[in-house]
Amino acid sequence: MASVLLASTAGACPIPGDTLLETGFEIRSGTVRYVATNGSDANAGTASLPWRHLQYAADHVGAGDTVCARGGVYNERLSITSGGSDLGGEIVVEAYPGEQPILDGTGLSIPGGQWGLITLEDVSRVVVRGFELRNYTTASTAQVPIGLYVTGAGHGIRLIGNHIHDIKTTASGCAANAFGLKVDGTRLATSISELVIAGNEIDHLVLGCSESFSLDGNVEHWQIVGNTVHDTNNIAIGAIGFEGVAPDPSVDQARDGLIADNLVYNISSFGNPAYGNEYAADGIYIDGSTRIVIERNIVHHVDIGIEVASEHSGRTSSDVIVRSNLVYAGNSVGISIGGYAANVGGSERVTIVNNTLYDNDRADTYSGEFQIQFHATDNVFKNNIVRASASGVLVNAFTADTANPAAMDRNLYYAGAATPAWIWKGVEYNTLPGYVGGSGQDAGAVSANPQFVDTATPDLRVLPASPAVGAGLNLGTAIVGTRDVAGQARIQGAQIDLGAYEQ
Repeated sequence: MASVLLASTAGACPIPGDTLLETGFEIRSGTVRYVATNGSDANAGTASLPWRHLQYAADHVGAGDTVCARGGVYNERLSITSGGSDLGGEIVVEAYPGEQPILDGTGLSIPGGQWGLITLEDVSRVVVRGFELRNYTTASTAQVPIGLYVTGAGHGIRLIGNHIHDIKTTASGCAANAFGLKVDGTRLATSISELVIAGNEIDHLVLGCSESFSLDGNVEHWQIVGNTVHDTNNIAIGAIGFEGVAPDPSVDQARDGLIADNLVYNISSFGNPAYGNEYAADGIYIDGSTRIVIERNIVHHVDIGIEVASEHSGRTSSDVIVRSNLVYAGNSVGISIGGYAANVGGSERVTIVNNTLYDNDRADTYSGEFQIQFHATDNVFKNNIVRASASGVLVNAFTADTANPAAMDRNLYYAGAATPAWIWKGVEYNTLPGYVGGSGQDAGAVSANPQFVDTATPDLRVLPASPAVGAGLNLGTAIVGTRDVAGQARIQGAQIDLGAYEQ
């Protein structure tokens, strides 16, 4: 799946005297209404006589119209329940150019037990751009504060360039929940589709058992592109299925999605009261979803870098491609597939190619750089650079519960001064020939220093003389993609490099 060309993430409200704009997806054919903290809802909503409340504005615009919010603090929630249309155009709710409107949730209630500072319910063709959302909190397990919430059904929603932070639950245990950004497809007949979430920053959240940013239920044909998620105490980005969010299991999974060009860092559940002292928070988590591409993301200083699994027995994440990602300096495993226990689900047809895994498992969990857990079938792990931390664990396939957990080949392994460990179906090997002979895998693998440009910064490109250069299998652009993690052509000539970068 290719990412779309997005309109500018900067505020694009027409300044008085300008003509209406055509920017990317949107043609603004309607009226521009203005909101300001010194306005009045009795005004006309013009630039010189702005309205006071964002909710009032949302209730008085229609398809093709723009709500232009001036800078300042708005101590209110915004619920958008009437959207645009394919013929009439989008409703655009966005920041005035160069100004920062802030929705501050201090002291605000949480309707229905779960609600957002901005909530879009059963709407289509709505754009929310350029807002800061902050300080929405609870101490109750019966309440779930959310920064930006999309629920119900609809198509063509775009959430662009927003900053969501300090959304918190201070309740204890796994009944405590909060979200920075949440999308719930709750309808059976109609999905949430054509969803774009791009250029947002989500940080400093206290989440209990929830995710910083997740898609769940009947959600399809979506893109999560160019976001930054950092400094939260649970999962950063999640695509989830089979949680009962949609009323029928046949549509109850996020699917046909793209997670690309995101930056994720400082994510850990260690010390989160819902988890105790566990390194359980993923940078990117695919839990029961299908047909997802995860590419060109940079994930570092998290617990688990990228995980493709399922928490529900008899269910899997399937047909997922994980390619050209950098995953480094994690507390636990770099990339993991399969269910965490024998009584949950697993992974099938997950293709993991051309990633660079470096110095993960820093907390000595012994999970290694690449981990295969329960119920993993017909997966692929090829063309990756795997550089172990001091634990030395390169591959950790600790269970023998399936006959064909993964096809492994053309990977470059290096453990530095540590004793290398490849664990295959529960048997540990400490040399590459022993591992290849014992597992029947990785016949084209290399055990050598990848020769990174700089491991201090780190700069995980490789030097021209690296054994990773030109050593990969050209599996075709449908598998390896068209661009590396730096945006360069993924295949140059007849050869392809190992790892996330192409020379």
